Amino acid sequence: MATFLLMHGGGMGGWTWKFMRALLEAKGHNVFTPTFTGFGERVHLIGRDVGNATHVTDVVNVLHFEDIRDVILVAHSYAGTVAPGVLAQAGERIARVIYLDAIIPYAGERIASLLGFASEADMAGLNAVLDAGEGPIGSGVHEQQRAMAKEHPHMMNRDREQWLLDHLSDQPMRATCCVIPVGAESITHKVDYIAAKHTIMAAMHDRARTLGWTLHEHPGDHAFNVGDPEGVTDMILKIIA
Repeated sequence: MATFLLMHGGGMGGWTWKFMRALLEAKGHNVFTPTFTGFGERVHLIGRDVGNATHVTDVVNVLHFEDIRDVILVAHSYAGTVAPGVLAQAGERIARVIYLDAIIPYAGERIASLLGFASEADMAGLNAVLDAGEGPIGSGVHEQQRAMAKEHPHMMNRDREQWLLDHLSDQPMRATCCVIPVGAESITHKVDYIAAKHTIMAAMHDRARTLGWTLHEHPGDHAFNVGDPEGVTDMILKIIA
């Protein structure tokens, strides 16, 4: 049986893996679903100094203190920016990597400008404001996601979508505007990328191809780990078989 560490996306938390975790554990696998500092049930720890480095440390500490090895590291959405740092610090504990419609940063990039939400100059300026102990603590991503869902409902039944939207939380602004110090170009592990058909991550799919990663297509949307946990779980198990 395998050991999985599942890393969640923006505005979410370890709770987002509720359905996939149950499916994997039912097949005898060990599953860890940590929540990043400042997200989900740890949103009370949000602060201006919480960013990429914090979240890398969150995961590296789980690997160390749980003393787990040969781990399948799964990164959804935002967590794609965390995975390279985890691999740089604890790569010997990771067997392989699977990105789920995740962000693929190169070293020196910032999430908001990479995804086209804001200019590089604006994000650099905001990061400097945070360094000075001023500016917004949270990014408001949870409200952005709820607004987007009104215009473009998720591909899942309404009860499941409402559960997802009700559980969303804010995330640290620093995580959105800070420089990602370790990029995906440094990853030497084998990486498989499961790409959603209906998503804003199309440019990331192109990056995966450029990096020589193996792409697998899923017919769902960006929240397919919640909307189709059975299908995504089956794809992951076939990948590692």
